[in-house]
Amino acid sequence: MTEQVLNVLGTELIPCSYDPLTGYFRDGCCKTDSQDHGSHVVCARITQAFLDFTLQQGNDLVTPRPEHRFKGLKHGDKWCLCALRWKEALAAGVAPPVILESTHQKALEFVTLDQLRSLA
Repeated sequence: MTEQVLNVLGTELIPCSYDPLTGYFRDGCCKTDSQDHGSHVVCARITQAFLDFTLQQGNDLVTPRPEHRFKGLKHGDKWCLCALRWKEALAAGVAPPVILESTHQKALEFVTLDQLRSLA
């Protein structure tokens, strides 16, 4: 029997996106393990403001990178974000909305449930 993976609400983690295929493991879910140093655990609906912000921080999420099975993101896509980048975007006023049921409980090590709920 496999261990149940929980979201920030304490219920079973549901997939974030299969198109584009997201997740540290590229399985559609915001699952994580000790090798995921970025903690890609926040499922968010991407906005242009966030894409612009993260590009300014040196992380280009728009340009396709086929070698990493990454077709580039656009406004409206759902994606598993690094928890600290989402927190930075929150402080800058450009954090994208989150899907709580698809956000891994590990996100609570970086942000509060109230912060996540404020943009759910």
